[in-house]
Amino acid sequence: MTPNNTDKMAREVMETNQQTDEEHMREKETEEMTNMSENICACCRHKNTPRDEREQKKLNSRINRIIGQLKGIQNMIEDNRYCGDILIQIGAVESALQGLGYQILQEHMETCVVEEVKQGNTAIMTEAVELMKRLK
Repeated sequence: MTPNNTDKMAREVMETNQQTDEEHMREKETEEMTNMSENICACCRHKNTPRDEREQKKLNSRINRIIGQLKGIQNMIEDNRYCGDILIQIGAVESALQGLGYQILQEHMETCVVEEVKQGNTAIMTEAVELMKRLK
């Protein structure tokens, strides 16, 4: 085995280990979210107050723009475009996702959190803080 192949294999092992660590962290975070609201799976919960049609349409439009940006990045990669240009587009997608996240967070604070606090569930504040940390 040449030193070049050894380096390549070592990098692949390190990347695999990093991916495994990241998957483990995501599983742990999902488990923590599941344990937070009365042991109800986070993926199964629904808002008490549904989003109005206009708000839902705005969110879907933002998501569709983000999907378009991602497809643009995919095309740039397939077209073998300059790395710097691709990175700029990745930054734009990250910014767009963060903006969407802040919009959802604001809605969450104004509806879900307020409703839970009114019902006496102050533990929702801990969940809200954790969600803010993840969004950063």
